[in-house]
Amino acid sequence: MGSLCLVLVVLQLSWSMSSSVPPSSSHLCLPHQRDALLHFKTTISVDCDFYHDGGYRDDPYPRIDIESWNKSIDCCSWEGVKCNNATGDVIGMDLSHSCLVGSLFASNSLFQLHNLQWLDLSSNNLRGSLLENTSSLFHFHGLQRLNLADNGFDGTISSKLFSQLVSLTHLNLSYNGFLDDTESYLRFDGQGFDMLARNLTKLRNLVLDTVDMSDVALTSFLNLSSSLEHLSLSWCQLHGEFPTQAFQLPNLKVLDLSGNENLAGYLPNTNWSSGLELLDLSECGFRGSIPASFGNLTQIISVGLEGNSLEGQIPDVFGNLRKLTFLSFSSCNLGGPLPITIFNLTKITQLDLSYNHLEGPFPNHVSELQFLEELWLSYNSISGGVPSWPFTLPSLLRLDLSYNKLVGPIDRIQKPSPIQEVYLSYNNISGSIPCSIFYLVNLTSLDLSSNNLSGPIPDSIFDLVNLTSLDLSSNNLSGVIKSDMLSKLTSLEFLDVSSNSLLSFSTSGNDVNSSFPQLTTVIFSGCSVRQFPNFFRTSKLAFLDLSNNVISGGISKWEAEGWEGLISLDLSHNFLTALEQFPGNNLGYLNLRSNLLQGPILSTCLNPQIPSSKQLSVIIISKNKLTGNIPSSICNLSSLDVLDLSENSLSGTISDCFGNLRSLEFLNLQMNNFYGKIPDSFVNNSELSHLLLNDNQLEGL
Repeated sequence: MGSLCLVLVVLQLSWSMSSSVPPSSSHLCLPHQRDALLHFKTTISVDCDFYHDGGYRDDPYPRIDIESWNKSIDCCSWEGVKCNNATGDVIGMDLSHSCLVGSLFASNSLFQLHNLQWLDLSSNNLRGSLLENTSSLFHFHGLQRLNLADNGFDGTISSKLFSQLVSLTHLNLSYNGFLDDTESYLRFDGQGFDMLARNLTKLRNLVLDTVDMSDVALTSFLNLSSSLEHLSLSWCQLHGEFPTQAFQLPNLKVLDLSGNENLAGYLPNTNWSSGLELLDLSECGFRGSIPASFGNLTQIISVGLEGNSLEGQIPDVFGNLRKLTFLSFSSCNLGGPLPITIFNLTKITQLDLSYNHLEGPFPNHVSELQFLEELWLSYNSISGGVPSWPFTLPSLLRLDLSYNKLVGPIDRIQKPSPIQEVYLSYNNISGSIPCSIFYLVNLTSLDLSSNNLSGPIPDSIFDLVNLTSLDLSSNNLSGVIKSDMLSKLTSLEFLDVSSNSLLSFSTSGNDVNSSFPQLTTVIFSGCSVRQFPNFFRTSKLAFLDLSNNVISGGISKWEAEGWEGLISLDLSHNFLTALEQFPGNNLGYLNLRSNLLQGPILSTCLNPQIPSSKQLSVIIISKNKLTGNIPSSICNLSSLDVLDLSENSLSGTISDCFGNLRSLEFLNLQMNNFYGKIPDSFVNNSELSHLLLNDNQLEGL
């Protein structure tokens, strides 16, 4: 979406930038207009630390310094002010991105400048129902450009406004409203927008993104001016059937209706606006097929249709779309083969056809996509071999072919590639991981999970020192991962090699010197790990899964160093007899199911100071050999949602306090040796949805 957003921003702001204030006139400004400007200055404040929709600190635009306005300088020379060279009248004001804070009322002296031709107050933090009481704006008969975008104005836009401002060519009211105790947004009623469409016959740019237009009748769009070039109405709560004629406005270059989920309609079969450059209908409810006439949009630069309910195939009509840089048909319910001409788009930078029903193979050879940076084709039914040509493209950074039906081996990579992210998971790729993977020197994320890859992990994969995420899970990989090789990946944050039953891990005497400063997630489930990997001590581990392995004995305090930051620990389905070190105070999930833990809970697997573990929400220690009572200190775990101690040899009575754990939803104590009365407190716990107490010696309830 990056290129699409960039094109939108450039086109949306172009009219504002084109009206930037030219060099000031030497003519002395009129005293009453100077005084009006100075009085306006006193009604608002300047606060660049005020956080508003992303904050001002990162604003790349130059700020107009209205605090520099003073009587000693001709007001026609003030920043942001433009005067008529002949009369001295103030005709233009650009105070956008100027950290202005305050309320703007109809009585403000700013509206005494009756000769204004353009007014830009965008990207400030101005508030008020200015457009609801518009008497102050009625005098602006000559106003051609009005930009109030990205402020906090709210209320209903008066229909009377558009019986007066008939000279407007550019109107931008987007991204207004505020969130305090209640939400309040700028909104159009049906009459207001209808007046706009009928009366603003000179309008060329209309930008109303996020303005509430839920009461607007879509037939009003039939009255829009034929001079309209830019129409942007994203996230406006439009609903109903959008008239096809709007696509056919003769001068239209930009049409953005994105985010109107209840807006339906069809793409026109003929007579598209021939000059259309940007079309964004993403996250709407358009139906039907993509017409062959789509290929006539020879000026088109960006197309976003993702998230619509289209049907049929993608027509193979891209041969003449030589300016197209962004194309997304993601999640559109499209089927059929990949259109061949789509691979000849010489200027395309982002191509997203993911989440459809596309099928058939890739073309054998592609060389035209010299500027392609992102290729997203996941969640389709594309078959055939893994294409080798993406790794030859000079600009490709991200490749996602996951969740398809690709088969066969990954061909040898022939030369260095700039690619940074490769996702090939959930296919049926076989063979070994090619040693030539070292050519992908910039790779940060590699996902080959859920395939049929076999053989050892090549040593060359550990030369990819920029890797932050590596997922090789659910394959048939074999051999040994050596800790000294793994330690080369010092940037690694996520590692998953689970469900490779022939894969094991070996440590060395130098592990204590290994450093994984960024590593937060390690998943070694279902491998053949025999001992606890102690090199994790120098990492920032938050999630550790060593389940379904053959780790035996106890895990000592020394081995468990570095556990202090763990959020989730899964050691289930091993052969553990003791857990000497409880994993810190941040733990939320602990799974020790199906081990050989024996003796009392506190001495075997839980720290006596467990009440300090306020985040712990899931404890699973079922199917072990625990004995003794359940310690009452567990009742101090106020966040506990799940407690499973089933299939042990625990005994004694069940404390009343368990029924008072207000967040507890699942309690499983079945197949133990508990006796006595079931606590009445369970009856009053409305959150408790699963209570399993069978195969004990309990009574009651």
